[in-house]
Amino acid sequence: MNSTTSESSELNAPGAKGALVLVEPYAYRLGGHHQHALLALGRAHPGTVVIAPNGIARQTAAALREAKAEVVTGAKGVHARVMLRAAGLLARLSFTGQRLLRSRRWPVAVRRCPHQITLIARCLVEAAALRTARRRCPEAGGVVILSASEALHGAAALLGGLGHVRFVHEVTTAEDAPVRLLGRAARRGARRVTVLCPTAAVRDQLTARFSQLTCGVRAFAVDDGLRLTDRERDGGREAFGIPPSGAVVCLVGGWWPHKDITVVDRALARLSEPLHVIVTGHLLDEEVLARWQNLPNIRLHLEPGPLSEPVLRLVYAAADAALVARHEGVGKESGLVMDAARYGLPLIVSDHDPHLTAQLKDQPWARIFPAGDPASLARVLTDLVRRPFDLPGAGAPKALGMWGAAEQAAFLTRTARAPGAHGQNRKGGRGC
Repeated sequence: MNSTTSESSELNAPGAKGALVLVEPYAYRLGGHHQHALLALGRAHPGTVVIAPNGIARQTAAALREAKAEVVTGAKGVHARVMLRAAGLLARLSFTGQRLLRSRRWPVAVRRCPHQITLIARCLVEAAALRTARRRCPEAGGVVILSASEALHGAAALLGGLGHVRFVHEVTTAEDAPVRLLGRAARRGARRVTVLCPTAAVRDQLTARFSQLTCGVRAFAVDDGLRLTDRERDGGREAFGIPPSGAVVCLVGGWWPHKDITVVDRALARLSEPLHVIVTGHLLDEEVLARWQNLPNIRLHLEPGPLSEPVLRLVYAAADAALVARHEGVGKESGLVMDAARYGLPLIVSDHDPHLTAQLKDQPWARIFPAGDPASLARVLTDLVRRPFDLPGAGAPKALGMWGAAEQAAFLTRTARAPGAHGQNRKGGRGC
């Protein structure tokens, strides 16, 4: 699994026979867990073709092209364009429905209708991207959807006419009868896909719903080997105006429902020693931020909105530790935990996931606190103020099951070429 493949320059030419095709429906978003993996894979595997059906962030596209990857946006071919347009209409319908039906006065089944439409829209986006891959790279070495939907796996393969590997990061939406019926109708398409889940918890959720799927566990994050340097750490402090002696913790990413911001809020209110807190991301609670701003021992540094990779590196460089607080039972992969390991940054993390806790419990660079316990978190933060934590060693990424970018690209290529994920394309189609 950890071996790498050697490709000739001819095979690595964009769109050439044997090229790895990566589909990223969320490439239009700036920065983040998924974009880092996309860039790392593109750089590690020259000649990669990246299909971004919903568009791509300018910085991401420029970096990929610099790495000799080919970037294809939108959809190619009549059928693909029709599906992508239909997906856009359904996505807008779902958004409107969620706004109209968000009141709890509506029955649960009614409130879930927009989310069912979202699942169908995502399936159509994936199918359009797969058809584009068939048209652009008829002899590709394998196709991987990096951010795939948790439902309608077989339908995407049948409508797209292409077997593939799909990364499913989490299972958030329950399927109602109409979507289940569509899934059953496309059941034979499930034999054409291999699903990779970043954690065993996600795999167990998925196989409980789709027993016919071939599912494996593989960390999604990849290690590009670009650890923070001492010079970057000094530059990060200077950029935020933080003195060398100040203790700094960073809270990165939007405040999504799986994150426990309440425990952070209560822990910060307990601190009796000064702490700098860098907050980044989109979807933040302004009321909570205002409360932190007024705490006597907290110095808040705010960088709202999605951040590009260079700015995110600056945030991590300025910090003494990254803070990850999740609600108990959340079992999906944390991009922030993986960031800490690959950047070389100490970590403060809740014990929300038993598997992650087992991986980290003997790591001197990680401090674990009970999920939902503000007093314990306050004690860990106080320890950070009084003495810096150990930095992760070079082996930290492997301790979390993270692979190097070249190893991951080789693994994905081999998996996508295997029977079931690659060799069972629709009869008569221009399969890879």
